[in-house]
Amino acid sequence: MDILKEYKLIVEEENEHYIKLIVPNNYNPFVIEEIRFRAGKNVIIKKIQQEEFSKLLQEKLSESEILIEEIGEEVKTAQDILIAEDESPIINLVNSVLIKASTLKASDIHFEPYEDAALVKLRMDGILHEYLKIPISTYNSVVTRIKVMANLNIAERRVPQDGRIGVKIGGKDLDVRVSVLPTVFGERVVLRLLDKSGFLLTLEDIGLSEENLEKLKRLLKKPYGMVIVTGPTGAGKSTTLYASLLYIKDPRKNIITIEDPVEYQIKGINQIQVNPKVGLTFANGLRSILRQDPDIILVGEIRDTETADIAIHAALTGHFVLTTLHTNDAISSIARLMDMGMEPFLLGSSLEGLIAQRLVRRICENCKTPYTPTDAEILELRLNPNENYTFYKGIGCENCLGTGYKGRIAIFEVLEIDQELKTMISKNENQFEIYKKARDKGFKTMFEDGIVKILKGITTPQEVLAVIKQ
Repeated sequence: MDILKEYKLIVEEENEHYIKLIVPNNYNPFVIEEIRFRAGKNVIIKKIQQEEFSKLLQEKLSESEILIEEIGEEVKTAQDILIAEDESPIINLVNSVLIKASTLKASDIHFEPYEDAALVKLRMDGILHEYLKIPISTYNSVVTRIKVMANLNIAERRVPQDGRIGVKIGGKDLDVRVSVLPTVFGERVVLRLLDKSGFLLTLEDIGLSEENLEKLKRLLKKPYGMVIVTGPTGAGKSTTLYASLLYIKDPRKNIITIEDPVEYQIKGINQIQVNPKVGLTFANGLRSILRQDPDIILVGEIRDTETADIAIHAALTGHFVLTTLHTNDAISSIARLMDMGMEPFLLGSSLEGLIAQRLVRRICENCKTPYTPTDAEILELRLNPNENYTFYKGIGCENCLGTGYKGRIAIFEVLEIDQELKTMISKNENQFEIYKKARDKGFKTMFEDGIVKILKGITTPQEVLAVIKQ
């Protein structure tokens, strides 16, 4: 393992006579000679492709123990963290945490200072897991290191700071968003990891039922109008929007997005990053986009009345607009927009579809076990108590870190706004009346979609009931 750390080579086997190393195709033969000389043993090499080697090296480094030492504040920048060679324990510590988080596909890393120690937590599948404890005396150096990487002011510890880090781990490019917040015991740091080299999910991959998939595809084929994806932060709205863009992407169409942040780059689509510091807000950016002759516009989020007004007028003037909103379900988006001052007749004319979603954890396929649900579970899910049901749960294994869950999937409700519903919205009819009419037309709620996924053995009742209030 020492050779792995020092030379970034992988020891496959070692005995008193020889060392067997796994090396990339472009290995340095002088390094092999130095190892042979220092070890006093024969060195056998096994060559593999660079991409395969990087992946294996990342796994090995993420498995290695993190050694925490008491050191001073001195740090220096090293961005290529998988192959970086540095003697500083703090740099190695931060790099190791990033490598581990990337290997486990964590979405966020939390550094939380307390009186006696600082905790490092990884958010996986929406749940925080404690990963590491760091002595408070070392923690300040860790924060300083992260600040240096994010080009933040290391001398300022009294005000919040935001930045970003570009890191490469093996073949993956990570865009790391950094948020630093002063607390009683020191600065709290949260890193949001965005895998820029990761593949984008298609509409077929995100968890839509066959019926909802057909509805969404029909909505995305509309020549103009507005489709809103709604849900709380972390509900997977951006993933749905990107999957929608992939579906409608066409070289004959001018597609422009304005986002905060731009999470993934899509070839053939013009993407704009919001930057309030220079006056580039959603509203100002959207005005400029309309002068660029767009066919399809994606507005990352409707945050204020001005943005909502411009988006609705864009939809009314022959543009197809995709956007997001924070509401509890699909139909309450109508009331939310009216509360923002939008006229009912404009909403009725511009809205084409409403999609609401939540993320639930998938049952780990490696330890999935069937069981008979209790009467209480059947009652909570409003199922027929006279029928026999088989539910599934994960009992916990190495593959899912003992949680019983591995990965996430979305539950959806998709509402197509037909002419009858448009008329009801234009007349400012009661939200409950609109809901009843939608139900008459076959509209299914997220709760019902969740029950289908429970019965199919994809998720558990606990997950569905945790994200949907009934």
